[in-house]
Amino acid sequence: MKGKTYFIRHSERDWQVLLNLWEAWRLLRRERPRLILSTGAGPIVPFAMVGKVLGIPTIFIETIARVSAPSLAGKIMYRLADHFFYQWGPLKKYFPKGMCAGTLL
Repeated sequence: MKGKTYFIRHSERDWQVLLNLWEAWRLLRRERPRLILSTGAGPIVPFAMVGKVLGIPTIFIETIARVSAPSLAGKIMYRLADHFFYQWGPLKKYFPKGMCAGTLL
């Protein structure tokens, strides 16, 4: 996928998330990436779900903006991601199996 840009609808909390699932299915089936990497935002959830079905591992990095409480995407991705990283120590209580990697991004 190097050098390619794809745009999807940003719809994380309404019925249009079904459209994101369809977009994820089409894109991931066509491109077959070796890995899905995300630093947050709701659209990662459908991509991670489809990635699980297709056997594509997912790495999620909780946004640096979340210092003391997790994001909604982080809460969901903690259960979906193959590898989960957070950037601030206070988040350990929310993500005990995740890895605190310090400030990555």
